[in-house]
Amino acid sequence: MSRLPQGRRAGQLVRLAAAERRSIRLTMGERTIEALEGDTLLTALLLAGTHVRRFEFGEGMRAGFCLMGACQDCWVALADGRRLRACTTLAEDGMALEPIP
Repeated sequence: MSRLPQGRRAGQLVRLAAAERRSIRLTMGERTIEALEGDTLLTALLLAGTHVRRFEFGEGMRAGFCLMGACQDCWVALADGRRLRACTTLAEDGMALEPIP
């Protein structure tokens, strides 16, 4: 059985490689999220240990499903109201996201 890095839970994503890329920051609501240049929004959000949005048909959180832009599970909103698919959009330094209610 493999050991998880200290402070990590099973099922939480952990970056294993490509850590030499430039660090960038974005926000999701009031929360600051650190990512690496070239990460998708979905990668940045899941590595931060957060969900992408709430499930619209019941209780629970959503975190992406297909990871290739075919499903509707990873939509996020920019602070200006535009909606993006987190799995196919690259994170940009200073990007401001808002949770979709």
